[in-house]
Amino acid sequence: MIKSMTGFGKSEITLPTKKISVEVRSLNSKQLDLSVKLPGIYRSLEFDIRSRAAAAIQRGKADISVSFETTAVQTSATINKDIFRAYLHQMNDALSFSGVDADYDAIVPVIMRLPDVVSTQTESLSEEEQQALMQAIDEALARFTAFREQEGATLIADLLHRIDKIEEYKQQVEPYEKARTEVIKSRIREHIEKMNLDLDNNRLEQEMIFYIEKLDITEEKVRLKNHCDYFREVAASEEAPGRKLGFIAQEIGREINTLGSKSNEANMQILVVKMKDELEKIKEQVLNIL
Repeated sequence: MIKSMTGFGKSEITLPTKKISVEVRSLNSKQLDLSVKLPGIYRSLEFDIRSRAAAAIQRGKADISVSFETTAVQTSATINKDIFRAYLHQMNDALSFSGVDADYDAIVPVIMRLPDVVSTQTESLSEEEQQALMQAIDEALARFTAFREQEGATLIADLLHRIDKIEEYKQQVEPYEKARTEVIKSRIREHIEKMNLDLDNNRLEQEMIFYIEKLDITEEKVRLKNHCDYFREVAASEEAPGRKLGFIAQEIGREINTLGSKSNEANMQILVVKMKDELEKIKEQVLNIL
């Protein structure tokens, strides 16, 4: 299924002491530009997260953000009571020996800053939490993909509608094209009559045919139809056709430009302008297709 380059997905997993949140966002880009923001405790899983995300996102400027909230009262800092007690006894002995009364409001802050009284333990990542995080990543990526597919379906429907409009305008060109031939011939004859030139009618007819053949747009119309058909074929058969559709749109543009340069008729040129307008909108939208 065709996907949009723009996407968003979010998931949350609740553990006994934590709530993990994952968000995935993306915008259009020619290549995969992936940014992963993780708390320090999850840094060891960055490679696995990047691998899963790259497989799901494929292309685009994407951001993955992981955060967590602690739901239990806990701290990684601990007070070594034995060391604290030892320091306190030494303080009391020193103060008694010096004949100074102990002021515990002043002593306690000093002891708390002494070596080894307070130690900080590095938080470890449990297997359960690792699995929960990767589950949250997978769920966020799945919702992100679903969002992209929904947007992609809307985009491709709009693109195909505009391709139909281009072909519709191409069909509207044909009546003016046929009438144009007679108008060109009559204009040439009028100019010749005004100039009072004595010309061979057979030679004149040959030259007019040669001139009109230069303005013939049959080949351009055939190629334009083929490009439009190929656009539909690629859109229906490929999962990530964005780049290829962009190339086909360029080829469609070449045929429309050539058709416009050969038009030499006001109504035909108006239809060519309408084709170009639809094509520009196609080119803009194709950039948002994966």
